[in-house]
Amino acid sequence: MMRIGRILPKRFYARDPAIVAKRLLGNVLYRILEKKVLAGVIVETEAYYGKSDPASRAYRSDGDIAMMLYGDVGRALIYGVHGKWLFNIVAHESHGCGGVLIRALEPVTGIEEMKKLRGTSDVFRLTNGPGRLTEAIAIDKGLYGKPVYLRSSEITVRKGRVETNIARDFRIGVSRDLNIPLRFYVADSLFVSRRRKQRV
Repeated sequence: MMRIGRILPKRFYARDPAIVAKRLLGNVLYRILEKKVLAGVIVETEAYYGKSDPASRAYRSDGDIAMMLYGDVGRALIYGVHGKWLFNIVAHESHGCGGVLIRALEPVTGIEEMKKLRGTSDVFRLTNGPGRLTEAIAIDKGLYGKPVYLRSSEITVRKGRVETNIARDFRIGVSRDLNIPLRFYVADSLFVSRRRKQRV
């Protein structure tokens, strides 16, 4: 069983979203649900920016989500797409805007509970997509705005393992993208939502 370390500090998220997205790989998304621990290694992420990014929620909006992306780093940003919750973490440089979408996990703790929540016994289909992982570890709008760097939070990110076999690609499911690939994933992981592209 892998060792799960300390909670990553707030300053971890006070950087360019692409740097945060890449460096989150190998760390552990850690959910406490009614005294049970549901946790998985982050194996796939996407970085998003502000008004210069046509795929960002801040591109044409000044609503709550856009305000969150400009706000305090290290907070959970959760919104619905096609009836599924998507889990993001606000991440950007000082006076910037951005966040990181967590796209896939490798389940490590609470797998039987995840199977119940997802209604499947296939471990490789529990958390291999942003909507699936939120179902598997019971993430919903009730966690919106929660800091992921405080021990008192029900959702945190903790130190995991070092990943070296990292690939990158363009983001999935966006109608307009930037001209740089902003999706990062562990190239040899069986738990990512989709494989392709170049090493980084």
